[in-house]
Amino acid sequence: MTTLVICVDRSGAIGRATNVPMPVAGWEAVRSLVTDAGLNDPEDASVNCLLESLRVARDLRDEREEAVVAVVSAESDSAVGADRSIAAQLDDLVDRYDPRAAIVVVDSAEDERVLPIVESRVSVDSVDRVVVRQARDIESTYYLLKQFLADEQLRSTVLVPFGVALLLLPALFYWFSASEAVAGVAGLLGAALLYKGLAVDRFVARVPERVREALYAGQVSIVTYVVAAGLALVGGFFGVLSASEVTGDTLQLVDVMEFTYAAVPWCALAGVTAAVGRLLDELIRDEGIRTQYLNLPFVIAAVALVVRGFAGYFLAQEALLEPFELRGVGVTPVQQLAAFIVAGIVVSLVGVKVASDVGTETLEDVIEGDADGDR
Repeated sequence: MTTLVICVDRSGAIGRATNVPMPVAGWEAVRSLVTDAGLNDPEDASVNCLLESLRVARDLRDEREEAVVAVVSAESDSAVGADRSIAAQLDDLVDRYDPRAAIVVVDSAEDERVLPIVESRVSVDSVDRVVVRQARDIESTYYLLKQFLADEQLRSTVLVPFGVALLLLPALFYWFSASEAVAGVAGLLGAALLYKGLAVDRFVARVPERVREALYAGQVSIVTYVVAAGLALVGGFFGVLSASEVTGDTLQLVDVMEFTYAAVPWCALAGVTAAVGRLLDELIRDEGIRTQYLNLPFVIAAVALVVRGFAGYFLAQEALLEPFELRGVGVTPVQQLAAFIVAGIVVSLVGVKVASDVGTETLEDVIEGDADGDR
């Protein structure tokens, strides 16, 4: 079987310099092409790429392996046209020689972009990148920088935040101290990189479409989400109100615990409301209730109980929470914390049990089950 050694020229420099129809295949034909290309522009890196292709083919033949050296060069100035012309030339070579595998020789990062086109037609055993020794570091840096600037997503992720930061830096130096200005710019850059790195922009971009689909589909969760947002705001309001009532020389951690103790019930109610709305949407569908949606309200309630228990324990230690009494008997903070933890575990176990029993039912199953119970 034949191994095809392909010299790839995506820029089309070889074809324009020699005016030879592409593809060119065969040892003598490629040697003649090297002479024509070298005489036209001795400084062109494509000459080295052609010579490397000949060397690779010679080494394969020395190992008693049948090898054919070939050159493909783009015949269009546009990126799509160049790739299509190279694809057509590759099809011609594959039909002509029926190669077992190919070795691709390139001299730039731009030429490497043709590699998927080659792989779609023949198995690629190796990629040989040629860099002129005298300019190895400069050329590698140039092509990496060129590839970086050509990537629109990388430009928007890196260059835009740094540009905005550099524009804001003089204004921040004018209005604030140097340390505050540097801290603000660092925070801005960190937020921008996290915004892109965590794909928050994609999530935000999909939010309007999801809301529109949910409104058109008449999902119950839209209403419950709005109710949950309102309950969360109420919880935040009561939490801030409770924390502001803490006065004296108390630690800031106590303020956080006071906020948590007051806000957790409302936030938990908001989470359960949103989860129930999502659960109703799943129940209305014909595919059955997925276990994670059924278990979610119980998990939220269990976590809220545990968090409120720990917050109450810290507040009781600071004497900011009145002791709880059960039938005239005082309950210590440790006992109260243990009760909350046990209650959270029980609620979580109940959720697991309910999810395992009802996890595959649909709305029709629930209705039929109620009808059988009435009988």
